[in-house]
Amino acid sequence: MSPLRSVTPNPRVSVIVPAFNEAANLERVLPTLPSVHEVIVVDGESTDGTAEAARRTLPGCTVIKQTRKGKGNALACGFAEATGDIIVMFDADGSADAREIELMVAALVNGADFVKGSRMLHGGGSADLTGVRSVGNRALTKTVNVLFRTRYTDLCYGYNAFWRDTLETFDLPDPTMTGEPQWGDGFEIETLLNCRAAAARMTILEIPSFEHSRIHGLSNLRAFHDGVRVLRTINTEHRRLRIQRHGTRHLGASARFSERPRRQLATAAADGAA
Repeated sequence: MSPLRSVTPNPRVSVIVPAFNEAANLERVLPTLPSVHEVIVVDGESTDGTAEAARRTLPGCTVIKQTRKGKGNALACGFAEATGDIIVMFDADGSADAREIELMVAALVNGADFVKGSRMLHGGGSADLTGVRSVGNRALTKTVNVLFRTRYTDLCYGYNAFWRDTLETFDLPDPTMTGEPQWGDGFEIETLLNCRAAAARMTILEIPSFEHSRIHGLSNLRAFHDGVRVLRTINTEHRRLRIQRHGTRHLGASARFSERPRRQLATAAADGAA
């Protein structure tokens, strides 16, 4: 954790919800969110009344429009708008469990810089992960772990949370720019964040997470196409790391995967059950 960060027991939490034609899902998802500092719904030029559904379902939320196309740009726009101490990435389709936000915040308060959900840890799981995607995820996760000296268990899962003061480190494309898509504007954003968190030697913690099935509509995921895109992202980010550390002896990231917050969370859960 950054030695300059002042941690309070009750940090302000900003939940960022990228949404493209998710009106029906937002009506189910938004009421499940815990009481937080702010909820920012980023609308990707939806045609089904997504923005109106968000305002109607959760009157206190902020609704903004993304500046370019793609999930990555939507998230970057939300990140730029956020005023909380902690940022949580939350999908609009109903796959993420809002009850896990509290665990993510606790992990950050207890020392982590970057927290990601893992369907592969004991206590996690998925109602949506197919056999083909599972095999691909394992292969891609292993690739990142070798190249970046990390210990991820579930690379291809985008339920993440981090301190807002780390945003500059991620060096995302300028969300105020319009026009053609930039690198990081698409679905590669999740892998990009994981790689750059490792490259920056952040203290990273995975927590068990359960992925639910999408409530309404069809998923935009395409196993082979998206797998190739993730692999391209890994290669691009590893090249970026090598350029950044040109001339140094160690090219791996050597990210710190913290066990201490996980042990503290487990102890707190045991105390609560007693």
